[in-house]
Amino acid sequence: MHRAISHRPSAISFTALAGLIGLLAATPLRAQQPMTLQQVIALAQKQGLQARMVTDTRDAARWRDRAFNARLMPQLSLAGDLPNYRRQIIPVTQPNGSTLFLPHRETMSQLNMQLSQSVPLTGGSFFVQSGIQRVDVGGDQASRLYSSSPVTVGFSQDIFRPNALKWDAREQDLVTATADRQYLESREDVALTAANAFFDVHSARLALDNAVAKVAINDTLFNLNKGRFEVGKIGENDLLQSELALLQARAQTDAARLAFDQATAALKRLLSLPPDSPLEITPPTDVPLTHVDTVLAVQQALKNQSLVTSNELQSVQAKRALTEAKLNNGFGATVSASVGFNQQASVLDAAYRDLTQRQQYGVSIQMPIVQWGNRKGQVEAAKADQDRATANARATRDAAAEGAHFAALQLTLAASNLALSAKADTVAVKRFDVAKNRYLVGKIQIDNLYIAQSERDGALSAYINALRGYWVAYYRLRRLTLYDFAENQPIR
Repeated sequence: MHRAISHRPSAISFTALAGLIGLLAATPLRAQQPMTLQQVIALAQKQGLQARMVTDTRDAARWRDRAFNARLMPQLSLAGDLPNYRRQIIPVTQPNGSTLFLPHRETMSQLNMQLSQSVPLTGGSFFVQSGIQRVDVGGDQASRLYSSSPVTVGFSQDIFRPNALKWDAREQDLVTATADRQYLESREDVALTAANAFFDVHSARLALDNAVAKVAINDTLFNLNKGRFEVGKIGENDLLQSELALLQARAQTDAARLAFDQATAALKRLLSLPPDSPLEITPPTDVPLTHVDTVLAVQQALKNQSLVTSNELQSVQAKRALTEAKLNNGFGATVSASVGFNQQASVLDAAYRDLTQRQQYGVSIQMPIVQWGNRKGQVEAAKADQDRATANARATRDAAAEGAHFAALQLTLAASNLALSAKADTVAVKRFDVAKNRYLVGKIQIDNLYIAQSERDGALSAYINALRGYWVAYYRLRRLTLYDFAENQPIR
């Protein structure tokens, strides 16, 4: 879509033109080429501070997922005391039954290496262990003893208890999927922020250009009206009105220049560019979309938004809480077993010869007798939380569908408004040119000229707002649906 904007040579005085030529002559030939909206957004998503925070958040989620998956792999660990020294007076029972309190010194050193593996299917754990222990006793009955356990194989399993590892795995999958979708949404948030900053600069640039042009035009008109006043063709009121318009235009120029500098600085900060770096932008002239299917927009929003996996995560967490409330407060048991070899001796080599079998089996139970309604209360609370999660999921889905539906309609309306605003601006520019020429030949009053000038300013402002409104609606629709309607594919 093309538009006639207010950069007309006839509207700029020779003084402003000379200054512009001088500025261009002083600009280095290697000055940066004007950046398009898409280039600004791509740079913001690549190196902007907001984009860096978004990327860091995604990377942190991915590393946490890798750490969780690593927990499911065999774990090799080494633990021990090197050494554990104790010096104290202890009671010692004598052969005759009496007790003496004697000084005692003991140094114990031990090392244990264990290879463990969680079993996601059952929630139990399997381990293989090897250890060595040395005890040195000082005093009157000094001695040294080694105790070895070269190999011990064991297993532990809870019965009638929640499988925490299985629930953790289900939650982690949803957490990772949610984080990936939130990353895409955050990137679109960066695009939306960059688009607003881009059009802040563009709006300020056009406002400044328009203000400079108004100064040139009103300066020409004021000089013309002074001559007309001197020969009696116009009254003093028209001359004063012309002078007032010139003064207001100059004030507007100073304000517009400050607004332009401020908007440019904000865009540079968003792009992580040095404050003194050159930055020029060129506005988009075409629109990628003029109509969006609302049904497709709703489908993609409900399919791609992070709220989908977030709702699933809340549902899984609610089901887990209900399961834990039922099982953790009822009958449960733990089965454990281990087999291996061990030996003891006063020298290290002997502790690894003539090994004897080592066995351990056990079943421990937990069965509450009187809970005074504790189990029922926790179960009912978990059920209420589950109902709340279901209602919240339904509400967020409905809100997402509604938001996508109206975002699609808003984009269609914004495209229509942009076309109308562009046409209205072209008409307003032509009307002002006609009014100015008619005033120069004395066909209309100065009031009519300033009315046309005001209408031209209003049409320019409306066009700028319509252009911004279209692109904001465009990137807002992308953010709500995570779908590129121009390319007909999901955003990845």
